[in-house]
Amino acid sequence: MQSLSLGHSAKKAILVAALVTAPLPLAGCYTPGERAVGGGIIGGLGGAGIGALASGGLAGPTLAGAAIGAAGGALVGAATAPRPHYYRRPRYYY
Repeated sequence: MQSLSLGHSAKKAILVAALVTAPLPLAGCYTPGERAVGGGIIGGLGGAGIGALASGGLAGPTLAGAAIGAAGGALVGAATAPRPHYYRRPRYYY
């Protein structure tokens, strides 16, 4: 039985595909808390990817990049949440 080993370019392609598709379920988040969590996840994944690529896969820079990316993503996500729009009908907001 032969083992399947992925090359460096295939690993990059998988990482890019994961980073591109990860934010899709978070597209409907609107409250500041939801946006902060979504931004933290997206920023953490992006920071980990950049840290891993820049360091050659070392754990320390990868985790540092993930932490910095998650913190920055959470701040930006919470700050960019749209305000709710209230209408005249009671208990109805969009």
